[in-house]
This record gives sequence, structure tokens and C-alpha cells, in this order.
Amino acid sequence: MASINDVCKEIVGGVDGALGCGVVDLSTGLLLGVAHNVPYFTQSYLDAVAAAAVDMFRGKTISVVEQLLSSTRGSKVEHSLREVQMTTDKTYHFMSIIKEKPNCLVVLITKTSTNLGMGWNALRSKIPAIAPLCP
Repeated sequence: MASINDVCKEIVGGVDGALGCGVVDLSTGLLLGVAHNVPYFTQSYLDAVAAAAVDMFRGKTISVVEQLLSSTRGSKVEHSLREVQMTTDKTYHFMSIIKEKPNCLVVLITKTSTNLGMGWNALRSKIPAIAPLCP
């Protein structure tokens, strides 16, 4: 059976312009696996990106919005974000929670020259291989 690092490496290798891919445990903030081809992606850099992803999906402000939605709708809204695509000046970030493992987030970072559909396809197609490897 492949490791999370192996699957991340497959994703990076299969996408033109891919810079890195990682899997984050949203309950602990730990990076479960990673593969990249960028020299400045040090461990502390990767840990900071993982922490930012946790804030984006499970942070205090998201929790406040979900509490407000719960009040308005009359039913509990929790962990409602499923996928996020973020664009910076030079990169795309594709982020998807694994449905079967809601505390497991896969992140793919590419150059902006990458076709958006290819990025999403590469990420989503490997989720079935990552899911059984997540806690």
C-alpha cells in the first residue's frame, strides 16, 4: 500500500506546474504527508501553510459564521466548508476535504499556468487513494 507521501508525489508528478501537495489533519493541524519540488518549502514553511489551512476550514471566524447560520436556519451547521480554491499572484491552491474523513484536507499548490480543471481533476482523482491512509 502506498503512503500519503507517495500519493502526494503522484499528484505533483501528474500536474504541469505543480509545486507541492500535502495532507493536513484539521483536528490537530499536523501535516500527515507531503511532496514538493520547491527548495524553500522548509518544514517550518510547510507547518505554517498547514496551520493556515486549519484556520481557513476550522478557524474561529468560520465557527462564528457557522453558529450564526445555525441560529438562522434552526439546525446545526458545522464544518460546512468542503472545497476552497485560492489564487495568489503566482499560485493556485486547490483544497478539498475528504468526505469519508472530514478532518483530512488535501492541498495542491500549482503555478497559475496550470489549467484549473486539471488541478481539480488531479486532486479529486487521488482522494480515494488518500482516504484510507488518513486517521
